[in-house]
Amino acid sequence: MNEATLDFATPATEAQLQAVAEKLRERNFEVLVVDTGAEARDAALALVPEGAEVHSAKSKTLEDIGVFDVLMQSGRYDFLRPKLFTMDRATQAREMRKLVAAPDHMLGSVQAVTEAGQLVVASASGSQMGPYSASAGQLILVVGSQKIVADLDTALRRVTEYVQPYEDQRLREQMGIGTRLCRVLIIECDFRPGRTTVIVVREPVGF
Repeated sequence: MNEATLDFATPATEAQLQAVAEKLRERNFEVLVVDTGAEARDAALALVPEGAEVHSAKSKTLEDIGVFDVLMQSGRYDFLRPKLFTMDRATQAREMRKLVAAPDHMLGSVQAVTEAGQLVVASASGSQMGPYSASAGQLILVVGSQKIVADLDTALRRVTEYVQPYEDQRLREQMGIGTRLCRVLIIECDFRPGRTTVIVVREPVGF
């Protein structure tokens, strides 16, 4: 791992963070800036009414800050993942796709944010990209400040040189299978103001 790659884990400076927050707002994203993962968890969940339908992308960020556990265990939300776990992909693939294609609320993260305010999402299956891009009613993204990078070229380097190897190794250790980088989504701005909230966390969360 070279020195440039190590920088992908370093939190942004306060000046960088505030400048990016302003650029995100210019692109029709709502922005909250918090200090810690715990504050990010509370802020994200506060945006989802109790009983609301909610789906989440597979996200180490949501796991690390405790959002995923609350969604799974609290019973406070109509969380779609437990329903997916009861379905048979061999016989119910269509129903599974439709179930999570357009949730009322979608929670997740991104792999990089450029200093210009562009959001970069990487995925193997791409299952979160439809809801992220257009079909979710409300999108809530939690992003550690270490994911702020200079530009799109650097964002793609962060994905290929840092995120992908990390995720592949993590899944091999946890599940015995790796992953692939199959899709990349660049969200330039939001067409509808108020749809997407980006919660930027000063401390590193996720990877």
